[in-house]
Amino acid sequence: MKTTLYFDHSRRRPDRREIRKKWILAAMRDPVEEAFQTDGRIRKWVWVQEKRAFLRVILLEDGVTVHNAFFDRGYARRKRQ
Repeated sequence: MKTTLYFDHSRRRPDRREIRKKWILAAMRDPVEEAFQTDGRIRKWVWVQEKRAFLRVILLEDGVTVHNAFFDRGYARRKRQ
């Protein structure tokens, strides 16, 4: 899995340490939603049953380099609106 230095650094945060590589790969492979940002980056979401939360993964424009990954607590709420 290719990553940016920013991602590697952010993985040291306590709230990001628990994010497993298999969840990130699941988001990359089979997201429930995908959106393109104006800067070319790609957002992908996947449901993580173990955490009962949506994980948002941000990829660079190449579609394979992980820039960020975090649990998106507002995703379900935004989808209902």
